[in-house]
Amino acid sequence: MNRTATIERTTRETSVRVTLTLDGSGNAQVSTGVPFLDHMLELFAKHSLCDLVVTAKGDTHIDDHHTVEDVGLCVGEALAKALGDKAGIERFGFALLPMDEALVEVALDLSGRPFLVFHAAWEQEKIKMFDVTLVEEFWRAVAVRAQMNLHINVRYGKDAHHVSEAIFKGVARALVRAVMHDPRRSGIPSTKGTLSA
Repeated sequence: MNRTATIERTTRETSVRVTLTLDGSGNAQVSTGVPFLDHMLELFAKHSLCDLVVTAKGDTHIDDHHTVEDVGLCVGEALAKALGDKAGIERFGFALLPMDEALVEVALDLSGRPFLVFHAAWEQEKIKMFDVTLVEEFWRAVAVRAQMNLHINVRYGKDAHHVSEAIFKGVARALVRAVMHDPRRSGIPSTKGTLSA
């Protein structure tokens, strides 16, 4: 089963192309024009075992918001498309991820009902030039387009880089479990018979 998808999005603000292969080996080729986002996406691919190719050009001379959000939209849409009807998957995933002094809890449900709960008390506003509030914006965009219920709770952490890294790795590890096929499941893992919106 080839669970892969390519999504393209072009607006007056950005041009984004994402190819996501769920059953990969964690390879990433990422160029978004936002170096910190590139780093986080490479971590995400490595720890989710997805193969990820992302190219993006955006109005980063204004700020990074449009590029970060639109990349998130495309990653989420690619995830939804690659999953297809979700037959036989685990559906739920969770992770408790430490990164030095930071600890992040992630739980997700590929339910077909998009929702994001994001709790983080940032002690820094920037990581170099990257606005840390864009981490939440990225995952909101992913959750909406992936039709995923995603809960991210930062239990504690002082260094914004460590917190961000734990978030991306935590979602990746939770996703590994959620997209996994269970040989005992022959159909859609829902009493409704569907996991679409």
